[in-house]
Amino acid sequence: MTGKSAVLATDLSTASESMIQSETGLSCLEQIGVDRIHLVTVVPSNVHSGMPGMGFEKRRKEALRRYSSTVEDAGFDVETHVVRGTPHRRINGVAGSVNADLIMVGSRGKSPLENRVIGSTARNLARTTVVPLIVDRIERGVEEPETVRRHLFKRTLFATDFSENAERAFRSFEYLRHATKEVTLVHVESPKDDTGEGADPQDRLDDLADRLDELELDARTEIRRGDPADEILAAEAEHDPSTLMIGSRGRSRLRRLLLGSVSQEVVARATGNVFLVPPPRSV
Repeated sequence: MTGKSAVLATDLSTASESMIQSETGLSCLEQIGVDRIHLVTVVPSNVHSGMPGMGFEKRRKEALRRYSSTVEDAGFDVETHVVRGTPHRRINGVAGSVNADLIMVGSRGKSPLENRVIGSTARNLARTTVVPLIVDRIERGVEEPETVRRHLFKRTLFATDFSENAERAFRSFEYLRHATKEVTLVHVESPKDDTGEGADPQDRLDDLADRLDELELDARTEIRRGDPADEILAAEAEHDPSTLMIGSRGRSRLRRLLLGSVSQEVVARATGNVFLVPPPRSV
C-alpha cells in the first residue's frame, strides 16, 4: 500500500486524548496504510494565551508534546499544527494544505477553554470535508472516557443508495480490507423508489457482496424500508458494527436523495464510529 497521511484533530480534552492514545485505533490506521499523522488543534479566535487564569499556552504545549510522543512511539511520522479560527474550517484547511488522505476526529470532547470541537464541528466536517472523515466515538458522561469501539473497521456496516458517490465510498474497501473482517451491506428503500426502473436492489447488493468476496471479506446483505437515517441507525443498533460507513452525498438512480443531510444525522445520532467518504473536490 502507498503511504497515507491523516489529520487527527484534537481539542486537548480527556476525550480527545483517549482517541489518540488508543493503541488499537492507531494500529487500525497503520493497517490501512497511514504512516504520517498531523496533529491539529484549533484555538478559538476570541481566546488569547495571556487571558487571566487560562494557562492555555502551557497546557497546549504539554498536551501536544504528550500526544506526539504517543503517536511517534506507535511508529508514525508526526507533525503538529496549532491554528486559530473556526474549527471545521481550519481542520479542512490543514487537511488540504498537507494533502491528507483522511481526517479523524473524536465524537465527544470539551477542552479546558470550553471550546467544543465535537458536536457541531463533527457535523460541520460531515457537511464540508473533501477527504474521507473518521468520527471516532468516545464515551460520554464519565471522568476518564474511552473509545466506544476499539477497532475502527473490523466489522463495517456499509449503507448505499447505489449512487456514484456510494460506489466511490465502496471502493475504499480496497485499502480498508487490511483492517476489516466482515461487512454488512444495507440499502434503504421507500415506496417512492418503486418506479419499476433499474436493477433489483437485492441484485445490486449481491453484486457488491461478490466484489467483497474477491477481497476475501465476509459479507451479508440487508434491504430495509423507511426513513433512510432512521433505518441506517436501526441497522447499526441491530448489527453493532465497529464502524458505520457511508458516502457523504449522493443521488440514487432511483431518483431519491439519500446521502447529504442523512450523513450529518448519522454522525449526530450513531452510537459507534462513522466513516464518511465525500465526492471528489470538483463535484
